[in-house]
Amino acid sequence: MHDEFLCHVTAYGVCDGRRIGVPLGTYRAPTLALALWWLRDRASWIAERLDPQPDTPHLPRGALTPVADDAPDVPRVMRAWCADDVQQELVADELAAGRLVRIATSDDTTEYELMAESVDALRMQRASPPLVVPVA
Repeated sequence: MHDEFLCHVTAYGVCDGRRIGVPLGTYRAPTLALALWWLRDRASWIAERLDPQPDTPHLPRGALTPVADDAPDVPRVMRAWCADDVQQELVADELAAGRLVRIATSDDTTEYELMAESVDALRMQRASPPLVVPVA
């Protein structure tokens, strides 16, 4: 069992023809349960910022406008992932096995990425000697 997890949230966009990543948060989770909680919390955080409720007090009246029905819906994807117990279990199993997990979704301008990996798996990768294969 892997005991500690490094979690990241990043937004990627294109600036001057180059893909640029903007870190939105990092968390070193001491348990698997806290890693999953943090990923869900950040997914909800992204959804709420991209799609706030119309009656939110800090928004002026008329500040929000509907988007086209066929527009990519990052908030819906993030909220659905948070509510999907099967997906949560799959992520937990992958992390517990020491595998990197990446959840990503995009709209027209930005890709949003949630990522987590076992700190123990990272340490093991660094400690193991590199595989060198001679080329004939």
